[in-house]
Parts: sequence; C-alpha cells; structure tokens
Amino acid sequence: MKILSAVQIREWDEWTIANEPVSSIDLMERAADACTAWLMQRFDKTNRYQIFCGKGNNGGDGLAIARILTEHGYTATIFIVGKEGPGSPDFETNLKRLKKTTKDIHQLSSTGSLPGINDDDIVIDALFGTGLNKKPTGLFSKIIKHINKSWALIVSIDIPSGLYTDKSSLGNDVITAHHTLTFQQVKLAFLIAENENFTGKISVVDIGLSTDFYDQVKSDLELVDETKIKSIFQPRREFSNKGDYGYACLVAGSYGMMGAAILSARACLRSGVGKLTCYTCKEGYAIMQTAVPEAMCKISGTTFIKDVKDLRDFSAVGIGPGIGQHPSHRQLLKKIFAEFDKPLVIDADGLNTLSKYPSLYSSIPANSIITPHPKEFERLFGKSSDDFERMKLAMQKAKVLHIYIVLKGHHTFIATPEGMGYFNSTGNSGMATAGSGDVLTGILTALLAQKYSSLHSCIFGVYLHGLAGDIAARRVSKEAMIAGDITSHLGEAFLSFESISFKR
Repeated sequence: MKILSAVQIREWDEWTIANEPVSSIDLMERAADACTAWLMQRFDKTNRYQIFCGKGNNGGDGLAIARILTEHGYTATIFIVGKEGPGSPDFETNLKRLKKTTKDIHQLSSTGSLPGINDDDIVIDALFGTGLNKKPTGLFSKIIKHINKSWALIVSIDIPSGLYTDKSSLGNDVITAHHTLTFQQVKLAFLIAENENFTGKISVVDIGLSTDFYDQVKSDLELVDETKIKSIFQPRREFSNKGDYGYACLVAGSYGMMGAAILSARACLRSGVGKLTCYTCKEGYAIMQTAVPEAMCKISGTTFIKDVKDLRDFSAVGIGPGIGQHPSHRQLLKKIFAEFDKPLVIDADGLNTLSKYPSLYSSIPANSIITPHPKEFERLFGKSSDDFERMKLAMQKAKVLHIYIVLKGHHTFIATPEGMGYFNSTGNSGMATAGSGDVLTGILTALLAQKYSSLHSCIFGVYLHGLAGDIAARRVSKEAMIAGDITSHLGEAFLSFESISFKR
C-alpha cells in the first residue's frame, strides 16, 4: 500500500472531484457519512457530542458529522474556532445546512471562556486536517490542551489536530485521541514511534477516492500488507530436496551468550532453509548440538569465535547474535566481507563491532542486510533529532552503502538502496523482548539462502516475524511472550499462506 504525502493526499481529493466526477461538497458528505456510521455503531444517544471545528475542510467534515448526528436524534454541541470571517467554501455550505437542524452552535474566541467537558461526553476533533503547515498557537493551542485535560472520549477526524502528516510534530500541541478515523489510507505520521501517544486506535474509512489516481501516483514509501506478501512468497515444489532450499551459515554465540545463537538457529531452520551450519566457539559446541540437533557445527576459538573458514559453500551467512564484542572481531568482519561475495545478514554484536570501525562500512558486500534497533542505528550513523530524520538518514545510508537497512521497531522500517522505504504492518509490543532480533536474523538468513532477493527477504522476513509474534500474542499474551514463542509460531504464520499456488 503506497503511503502518500500531505500534498499527494490533497491532489487525490482534487483528482477525484475532477475525474469521477463528484463535487467537493459531496465528497465531504461521503466522509461525514462514513464517520457518522462508525460513531453510531459504537455509541448510543445517552452521550453528548462536543464537536470542535476549524474553518477549513476538516472543520467542514465536523459540521457535516454534527448535522447527520442531530438528524438522527443525537445531542451535539458545536464549537467553531478561527478568525472572524468566512471559512472555506465547503465549510460555509455545511454551516448553512447545520443551522437548519440545530441552534447549538457557538463561536469560540481567545477572550471567552472554554466550554466544560463532561467525563461521559464524546469529543470530536475537527480542528485541522492533513494540510496543517504550522504549529498550533493561541486559541487553537489553548483548546487542544483543554480537550486533552478532559476525561472524555476523543475521536479525531482524519488526523489528530496539531499533528503534521509527513514531518515531525515534536514541540507541537497535539490532540491525544482515543480513536482516529482516517480517510482512505494510513498516514505516514501514524507509523512513526514519536507519534504513538496521539492517534489512539486507528480506523481507516473508505470515502471512495479515485483508484485511478492511486494506481498512477508515485511514492517512495509503502506499507507492506498481505497482498504484497502473497506476491513474494514462494511455496515449495513437491519434487524437491534439501539442496533446493539453500545452505545457511550462522556465525553466532560465545561463552554466556549461546541463547542468542540457539534462538537464531532455530528460527533459521523453521523458516524453510535446506540445511544450516553454525560457526560457534568450543564452549558453545555441546550446547548447540544438544539444543539444535538439526544444525551442524563448526568450532573456532574457546570462549568466542576467532575465525571462520570455507564460507564459499554457503548460500547465505548471518553474523552477530551472541558473538560478544572483542577486538579480534574487527578482523573477523573484515575477512568475512572480503571472502564472502554474496549478501550477508549483520545483527547485534556484528553491528556493534562494525560501528567501532566505520572504515569497514564500504566493504560490506553489496545488497547485504543490517538489522539495527534505534540505539544500534545511532551508534552506526549518528544521532537524529527525530524519527522522521532517522528514517531519511536510513534511506540515505542504504543508497550510499548499497545495503538494506532494517530499522527495527513497532512498524519496522526497511530502507533500500533503490530509494524505496517499506513499513511493516505486523508485530506487537510483546515482541519487545530479549532475543526477538536474533529470531529475525535467523529468518532473514534462511530466506536469503532460499534465493529470495535481499529486498524480498527483508519484506517477507520482517512481515513473517511480526505475524508469528501476533499469533504468539493471541496464544500466550504480549506480557508473557518470549523470543522462542515467535519461532514456535512460525509454522502457523506460514500456514496462512497455504492457499497460494506456485507461480510458474
């Protein structure tokens, strides 16, 4: 699913109006109908609605919602906020329509008092829309703070007021909504961690915007959905053997950190790889052979891995889980980068070691995958002032280094050397647990070994990881989830793709 900017969203509206054809006021009515239907399905007439409207088209949506609610017998009080004078043309049209159904309409001013909000009220936020281009000040700032202090249920229309669509809103006063009813598609702002507290539960309402515009518009950001995954997934052939599914190698583990190696190895094997060898240390040999009997082992070093040999036989190599941070690992990485001419997966202490030696960055094999969490990303590439800047920096570094950067988080972001960025749509907070990243490393290494491209390995691997985590959360809860639960539910995640026929 393409993620569109604020400008593109406005152009989408304009295209629909010009080409469907539908008038702008009728498009606004569609939006109001969809929002009101959502509200009436969930709340009865015992609650009073307090509807705060700016004088732009988002305010026009709010006025139309107020009219439909009052026509159906709901109690609604409307507050108009803005400078003296008329609002947008569609705002004015809806104001005239609203005055035919209710007189409970009030103009708020900077000198007047703000209305009381009862705990059982439902507040509709229609102050600003996706076109917001400056931080709220004055009366708007005062009203946002006033609404946020209430104990009422808050529903924002399209986007919480004060939140920019596609840039950082840090420092803004922003409505803290319990629900956001957003039009047609998820907005970029909703996928960024710094905005987590503002959106509440997001519901996408279809207002019938033109599919022709969506099909032809270009965007360098996408939200990965099931449709995308079904175009990537490669079911196994009936006439096949383990050699058809690749030979993976994991360089993982050290004394006291063999758990990371085991988690990664089990996830690799559960993700379809034909066979797996783990390079580990002597102290970890018996542990690995006992815990993961399906994997073969090679030993290097006593308490940590010192060297690797003969990597050319492997289809894919993953390095990092549990290897620790030792000065000799610089040479280890340098040797692997020089001798293995296929994409690698680098995670955890592989990244921590790499961050100490920036001169090695340019020697990372092309199309390799690195999987930092935000702190690891910061150690690699420096601090960012906000999450939007971090996203842009990831896209820049992916291009320059010709690697894929999997920036882990709730909506894990994949930056690609081709200049595209992908947000993941699966996963949950239960996966914020030690070892979850080691599981992802195993999955990605397995997919690379099976000849998925680096891009498809990232998109499919991150989605699969999150999907298994979602299934695990339903079975054991987010709170009780451990990393091994993600691996345990990979099978059920794969079963959800069982209906996909092999693409010849």
